[in-house]
Amino acid sequence: MKTVDPRFSETLLDVRWGDMDAFDHVNNASYLRYIEEARVAWFRSLAADWAAVDCAPILAAATVNYRRPIGWPERLRITLHAEKLGTKSLTLGHRVESATQDGVLYADGHTVMVWVDRSGQSIPLPERIRAACEVGGR
Repeated sequence: MKTVDPRFSETLLDVRWGDMDAFDHVNNASYLRYIEEARVAWFRSLAADWAAVDCAPILAAATVNYRRPIGWPERLRITLHAEKLGTKSLTLGHRVESATQDGVLYADGHTVMVWVDRSGQSIPLPERIRAACEVGGR
């Protein structure tokens, strides 16, 4: 994963043969897995304890605009950026692009993450996450 500004990240992933479906392209659910892998790598780069014993983020919403099918073999570039900080939520924009072909966009959209405590109640964003996303005056 590549991060220069902590509000942005780039993760490279290879498409696995098992991600393919009967129509010989990546199954739509795999796109969400790719985005999840990139999100976890990004959170880990922000704070080692991003998912602490007493709290963790959960996925509250996901929007994926499927722009074109992904074939195999392929190397993907998943980019994330902090779009919006709420009191208890963080909206992340994402793009799934080809890392081998310039200008090929497979999907884009956003996810909304909400931090919860062990009982499942939403809590304010951890300060370490908020601080990382506010770098540069956001």
